[in-house]
Amino acid sequence: MSSSDSGGLMSSAGLVRYFDAEDRNAITMDPRSVVAFGAMFGVLVLVLNAL
Repeated sequence: MSSSDSGGLMSSAGLVRYFDAEDRNAITMDPRSVVAFGAMFGVLVLVLNAL
């Protein structure tokens, strides 16, 4: 049983490498601007519901 339990980390090593890689062509945004956009969108929805 212990031999089958030891393969879990090795089988996920490729996924860890895939998600750690950064794409240079990806769009990067500041997290504060994402939160600000979400807050403004929420306020816009509240204002439109009030009308």
